[in-house]
Amino acid sequence: MSVIEEVVSANEDYARTFSLGHLPMPPARRLAVLACMDARLTVDQVLGLGTGDAHVIRNVGGIATADAVRSLIISHHLLGTQEFMIINHTDCGMLTFRDHELRAKLRRDTGSAPLAPEAFHAFGDAEENVREQIQRVRSHPWLPSHIPVRGFVYDVRTGRLTEVKQ
Repeated sequence: MSVIEEVVSANEDYARTFSLGHLPMPPARRLAVLACMDARLTVDQVLGLGTGDAHVIRNVGGIATADAVRSLIISHHLLGTQEFMIINHTDCGMLTFRDHELRAKLRRDTGSAPLAPEAFHAFGDAEENVREQIQRVRSHPWLPSHIPVRGFVYDVRTGRLTEVKQ
């Protein structure tokens, strides 16, 4: 059985006792989290959140890409979130390469050079990356300056969050 078949089967079990269909669309805690997609970072558990508490936007590196910012804009303006949190983590795969190196490898391996993605957003320091993402979010003209935007690095070995100071 494939992994997809396994998880679809698990969903059948989940759906049999599902009881969360009453939850409203806006997140109860009025929080939006932008985090890395790393499988070791279980955002809801790390932050003590339940289903329906927050919007969790994930991508590789926890980068405030155009799409992530689009999600934050909708989260705030249409669904009422009032605080933004950005989470990177230790031992991130984005620390292991540079964009130009990966692009060259992919060109060699595939024999093609597509225009997208335009960038992979690799970085050399998780804390500095968090600062950069905070600045990207804070500087967007459609995101009000009064919204708190705080950043953290999650330690994959200890489970602890450390706030990144500006």
